[in-house]
Amino acid sequence: MSASLRHEWRLLSRSRWAVAALLLLLVLASTAVWSGLREVERQRDTIARMAELQRQELAAQAPRLTRKGDVGTVGYYSHPGTWDPPTSAAFLALGLRDATPYVLRVHALALQSQLHAGESFNPELALAGRFDFAFVAVYLLPLFLIALLYDLVSSERQAGRLATLLALPNAGRQLWLRRAALRVGLAALCVLLPVLVGAAVSGMPVAALAVVVIAVLAYVACWAGLALLVAMRGGSSVANATALMGAWAVLTLVLPTLGNAALNRAVPVRQGVELMLAQRQAVHGAWDQSREETLARFFKTYPQWQHTAPLPEGFHWKWYYAFQHLGDVSVAPQVAAYRDALVARQRATEGLGFALPGVGLQAVLHRAAHTDLLAQLAYQDAVTAFHTRLREHYYSYLFDGKPYGLDDYARLPRFEAPAVATGLPVAPLLALVPLGAALLALGARAAGRVARS
Repeated sequence: MSASLRHEWRLLSRSRWAVAALLLLLVLASTAVWSGLREVERQRDTIARMAELQRQELAAQAPRLTRKGDVGTVGYYSHPGTWDPPTSAAFLALGLRDATPYVLRVHALALQSQLHAGESFNPELALAGRFDFAFVAVYLLPLFLIALLYDLVSSERQAGRLATLLALPNAGRQLWLRRAALRVGLAALCVLLPVLVGAAVSGMPVAALAVVVIAVLAYVACWAGLALLVAMRGGSSVANATALMGAWAVLTLVLPTLGNAALNRAVPVRQGVELMLAQRQAVHGAWDQSREETLARFFKTYPQWQHTAPLPEGFHWKWYYAFQHLGDVSVAPQVAAYRDALVARQRATEGLGFALPGVGLQAVLHRAAHTDLLAQLAYQDAVTAFHTRLREHYYSYLFDGKPYGLDDYARLPRFEAPAVATGLPVAPLLALVPLGAALLALGARAAGRVARS
């Protein structure tokens, strides 16, 4: 450490409020990381406990369900479990894992009503959100940077030392940048040090950790540059603090809310509950339709079963499972449009990150943690694929009229968790880094004008 930097450190360490602010930031970041690690561990324990209970339930059900060899009864009462395990980086930003199920039991009946039943929750419970690292980094970190930088020049002016400082050798741009760099560097260290510890504990991949560190540093650069621009313009401490707090409210609260409202109008998305209701209406309506017509429509999707024996009088599982599947087929266009709209809104939200650094950082953290919309859709795809394997496993016995025994039950398909995407959030990172570099360069340039004033 150079002599000038050691001198700045001694000056900073004498400021009790600055040291207290840095310690508080370290405590908040550490608490957020610890809370995220605990939540991830709780979710993993829940998944492991569910898997064990599932194994015990299937073992207990097997003799009873297969006693008569009726595959329709087995498919109706068996509910194999599916799960979406958190990644090693999920402790940073829990994202949609707070509001959508990461454990879901499915059976061979219509799928859409099972996929979207988890959306029925009390919105007030999710209103406050989760206290995780993403919250600290996006909303609280700028406040600490503002507190450390807003009176960088005005405090010297109010104390009557500014003219003397400007008369000292190397007291121009270098002085202000040195002071700002020390404060900003310590704030960044207080935020990132818990992340490095948490990444080591969770086994987070180095590439994902590097992306997170770069994104946080770029976000720090955005607010440091903005704070320098305001602090160097010659206003009083009160005026600087008011301006920066107004900028924080606009950039982190007002504009993201307005942008989200605009996206909701520009890219309307139907609720998953609507798909569930539409699918259920199609299924309930099938009870009043011709059974032969229902099977004929089913055989258009599965022609390999069209030579099955004719339906007997009364109820038969073949007809029941056929119209259950046709309920999903009836809403397939709406499901595709629903998913396309969700992805379009996700891309548009990432586009907001080119102008709003907080949105850009959230996009990077959620993508790196695999807790965003794309991760949720990947889990739904895995559940859909498993549901298809489950149905077709039963179909081979149902339409061929084969009895279903214990050995067949042991070959019941098992769910495989979706593979974690290896891609990194390049697009939102490319939006955040140039923005941070530009604002920091403008702030550094403003530091030179203090010396000339």
